[in-house]
Amino acid sequence: MKIYLKELGRQSGRINRFIIESVDLSLYIAYAEIDREERVIAEEGKGLLKRHNLLAMKRVLKKIAGCEMVLRQRSAYDEMVGHSYPASANTLEISLGDAPLPEWLH
Repeated sequence: MKIYLKELGRQSGRINRFIIESVDLSLYIAYAEIDREERVIAEEGKGLLKRHNLLAMKRVLKKIAGCEMVLRQRSAYDEMVGHSYPASANTLEISLGDAPLPEWLH
């Protein structure tokens, strides 16, 4: 389920954390975890919230809420090398913290 930036701003108190997923070499999409449910974030008239720079994505999300952010990376390694055992999630999440961005990054 998706949620638009405008609507997300009105629900900032209910956001548990933001998840920034690294989709490709330099493409990031964002999710908001609201009441323990992940919802993909979209921009009005533009589709999914996408940025080609992690810092640019953090700038957008910090304006909405100052909650925890994590970077999520999924790996297709098992599939690529042809392991015969059942594939697992193979997902890594790294905390980006919840500290405000320094003034020089705004």
